[in-house]
Amino acid sequence: MRRLLAAAFALCLSAGGAFAQEPMRTPIKLDIVNESLPKSLTGTPGNAEAGKKVFLTRTLGNCLACHQVTSLKSEEFHGEFGPSLDGVADRYTEAQLRLIVADPKRIFTNTVMPAFFKNDGLSRVRPEFVGKSILTAAQVEDVIAFLKTLN
Repeated sequence: MRRLLAAAFALCLSAGGAFAQEPMRTPIKLDIVNESLPKSLTGTPGNAEAGKKVFLTRTLGNCLACHQVTSLKSEEFHGEFGPSLDGVADRYTEAQLRLIVADPKRIFTNTVMPAFFKNDGLSRVRPEFVGKSILTAAQVEDVIAFLKTLN
């Protein structure tokens, strides 16, 4: 129960990253092909170092709150709620990783992982977060670039 509460708290913290973004006027549309997003959300590759920062920052991705990554063992508070991300680049294609980060329920229907690049169809959204995604398209691409280093 304690782990579940910690994971829920971590998810709430990660939603704080939406403060910095302007609300989207229209719903984000994802070009999903065979349970993946083959096209970059920005048209350019992400930056792995910037993605690592998003991954670790508690008010942005906060991924380490739920996932373990051996190469980041010097960082504190690895979660045990989500699967280990060791070898994730070998398990999924870049296009699959992009969809998993953007809108994980499209692949894992029962996941508690938030959709980091979605701004509609959400429940219990505070008024100041309506129309906003947790991460920007560039931040998603940066996280994907970082995840691709985890093989």
